[in-house]
Amino acid sequence: MATPATPAVTGFHPDPSVCRLGDAYYLANSSFEYVPGVPVHRSTDLLTWTHIGNVLTRPSQLAPHTGSAGSGIYAPTLRHHDGRFWLVTTNIHEIRRGHLIVSSEHPEGPWTDPVHVAGTIGIDPDLAWDEAGVCHLTWASFLPGLHGIASVPIDPMTGAMLAEPRLLWNGTGLAAPEGPHLYRVGEWWYLLLAEGGTERGHAVTVARARTLDGPFEAAPRNPILTHRSTDHPVQNTGHGDLVELADGSWAMVYLGVRPRGTTPKFHVNGRETFVAGVDWVDGWPVVDEQRFAVEPREHSFTDRFEAPELDPRWVAPGTNPTAFTRSEGRGRLVLERQVRQEAPVMLLTRARDTQWTAQVRMDTSAGTGRFLLRIDSDHWYGLTADADSVEATVSIGPAVSSVARTPRPAGNSVALRITVRDSDRPGAFGRPAEPDLVELAVVDDDGTCGVLGTFDGRYLSTEVAGGFTGRMLGVELVQGRIVLEEVAYSSRLG
Repeated sequence: MATPATPAVTGFHPDPSVCRLGDAYYLANSSFEYVPGVPVHRSTDLLTWTHIGNVLTRPSQLAPHTGSAGSGIYAPTLRHHDGRFWLVTTNIHEIRRGHLIVSSEHPEGPWTDPVHVAGTIGIDPDLAWDEAGVCHLTWASFLPGLHGIASVPIDPMTGAMLAEPRLLWNGTGLAAPEGPHLYRVGEWWYLLLAEGGTERGHAVTVARARTLDGPFEAAPRNPILTHRSTDHPVQNTGHGDLVELADGSWAMVYLGVRPRGTTPKFHVNGRETFVAGVDWVDGWPVVDEQRFAVEPREHSFTDRFEAPELDPRWVAPGTNPTAFTRSEGRGRLVLERQVRQEAPVMLLTRARDTQWTAQVRMDTSAGTGRFLLRIDSDHWYGLTADADSVEATVSIGPAVSSVARTPRPAGNSVALRITVRDSDRPGAFGRPAEPDLVELAVVDDDGTCGVLGTFDGRYLSTEVAGGFTGRMLGVELVQGRIVLEEVAYSSRLG
């Protein structure tokens, strides 16, 4: 059923930024430690989005790193100006170099190597062009003496600053003013912010000024979007970005989470992208959350690795998976650690649904592989297979436990299954005790499942693990080499 409580882009897709070219809309999201970085989606109605590629795909754009949680690429801004797409973002590993800017004629790429805007230490950069065609970079600055929402005119081709940075407006007084976006609408410059932190207090606020020299005045009804202190099924709403539609109306994309289970509730798929309508009333944007009702989408896929290139859904922490994968022919994707590779060897994709089933078939005759569901390196549930057996393991911070082991079916290949389903265990206040249950199983040759354990999903939630991402599903090389033959994901329970 269509509902404004359904994300437009489900799963770990935080910090959305949107722009329009003609009748098409393009969306970019944060990617943090995962490479390739910054997924890009396309839509013609703001409701149904197609993943068309990733922005940062080459080491010259995003150098390999250790893949630690919370690292990597923070909130981007995507814009189209003067015949090109422009994207600005922050690589936390290179934060002292300043924000990075890339551009492309096409949203699916290829994108240029980055230029950096030196002297702009901080996060959440934005690009906006004034009436004279001058580009302005705005960001949440960490610089001493310039701490707050700062802006400076720049040359986006070189990253050179054209003046001294100045402070614009530091919000309404809530915690963590960040995520700035500047827009010229009519006779006003509008500055949209995220405030309150990206947890339950998250909110969208706005101010305006006649010129970029200010002063910026706050909207009389800030915040213009928040679900804090409510029982709305979508929480943590904030980090919005406005877009003018082809018909002259307006909309906002923003992030939110869907917490479940007993108090304090737990969200497991990360911060997701939602969409709402926007009206202009007395010169201020007013959010209409009922205007766009999203139909639940089917996210099922089966990948037998028959194409010459990996599907853009596949990512890895710290390094592009093309660095450690190679094809041995149709249905034979080899995972093998490279010399001097520090990041873990994982081929992962985002979990997109609240209930789902996934199955892998892999050849572990020459190594050990793990089929896992993870939030980070310390919080995961997995099935580890070698030539002889399959072991179910749960990792909850420092507590790593082997909970079951079974002989594996004969043959070089083994089939493993992970199922996530709603919890039916009663908890406080009539709610289920946990957000969901995670089942780990081995699949016999006749299709019979041998369940090795069913585990509380709250330990694979952001409320427990912390960080900024969401659940990722996929395969890890533990030892030697393994060969992936098939990965299947179904939005329905198996």
